[in-house]
Amino acid sequence: MARMMPRIPGRAVLVWTATRTLLLLSVLKVITVPGPDVTSDVSVIYRGWYEVLRTGTFPLDDVTWQYPPAAAGAILSPALLPFLPYATAFFVLALLADALTFGLLVHAGGRPGRSLRGAWVWVAGLPLLGPTSYARYDVMVTAVAVAALLAGTRHPRVMGALAGLGALLKVWPALLLLGTRRGRVTRVSWGSAALTAGGLVLVFAAAMPGALAFLTFQRDRGTEVESLGALVFHVARQFGWRGSVGLHYGSMEFLGAGVDVVSGAAQVLTLLAAGWLLVWRLRARAWAPGTLADAAFVAVLLFTTTSRVISPQYLVWLIGLAAVSTVFAGSRMALPAHLVLAASLVTFLEFPLGFVHVVTSDALGLTLLLVRNGLLVAAALIAARSLWRQTVTEPRHGSRLPSQAARDQSLLAS
Repeated sequence: MARMMPRIPGRAVLVWTATRTLLLLSVLKVITVPGPDVTSDVSVIYRGWYEVLRTGTFPLDDVTWQYPPAAAGAILSPALLPFLPYATAFFVLALLADALTFGLLVHAGGRPGRSLRGAWVWVAGLPLLGPTSYARYDVMVTAVAVAALLAGTRHPRVMGALAGLGALLKVWPALLLLGTRRGRVTRVSWGSAALTAGGLVLVFAAAMPGALAFLTFQRDRGTEVESLGALVFHVARQFGWRGSVGLHYGSMEFLGAGVDVVSGAAQVLTLLAAGWLLVWRLRARAWAPGTLADAAFVAVLLFTTTSRVISPQYLVWLIGLAAVSTVFAGSRMALPAHLVLAASLVTFLEFPLGFVHVVTSDALGLTLLLVRNGLLVAAALIAARSLWRQTVTEPRHGSRLPSQAARDQSLLAS
């Protein structure tokens, strides 16, 4: 019975309750957070999409709609609470998604061979990021991703279905499939994901015009001011670069000479990251219970860091994946997880608190971005090195590994 009902950590529950109360009060504007209004995406943009989606079509003429078709479910979800204003209902549902994620991590962490460190990473991470955590639908997507990874070690079919659903919510959860054990687990989980995603695409395409419009709306995106590549222009501004910052495709991007070159370089880095991940998968020799989560964490770190856009809400994904990785006892992802938490705090300092400094590329804005992006780069490189060593280098050099029987017994016990 003790294995079936893990002990609920009272201190973690108290801290979660206190911090989430503060987050909810901040998005409801009971507590004022300096800087741009982070809730306007919900009260203005999401609400506008909601009105369009209710008519049975996707926002066909709005290039800021850059999401897969299942995102319509997240935007329409406040209809589940019709007695609340749209924005308030959305924030309540974000809180519920947060609570679900916390509950899953606590349940998983209380099992043999697991740790409650993952739950604590989640408890700490969202408040460090500030009200942005609840002012985007990413916390809902992350809840699906966390559920998928925690199901993956024992239920690959369920994991695949959840990953497929997540990919139709915001694409990146497709990367969760990267670390599946080769053989039957990969066939079952990837097949389940393909069937789920394909079925959803067909349903949306048949029911609502414009289901796949998002595929072209991001084609001409540039370099967003918070991205790694943007540092080139933040520094260039100090030496007279004449470009500007403007609202472009729904985010603040650099506009001017050289932007296309830097954006292209970012895409090359992303392709190189994808190539490294492919080589890793082909050369990996050992799969521990936590390898699935570790590979997902590394993959999303690499793609986030090299992206032309690093929006603050992307840190929600990384916090969730770091939490799942550190659920497993003996995880080597503790340092990258702590670096992600530090990057989340710095992200809050640059958005919303210091965003005017970022947009104007002054000394404070440049420093905040150098620190935040430096933390993400360090986390990505350290996590990738740890994953490679644990699954490729050490097995190749004959490091002592648990037998297949011992691994199977550990999985059954969990």
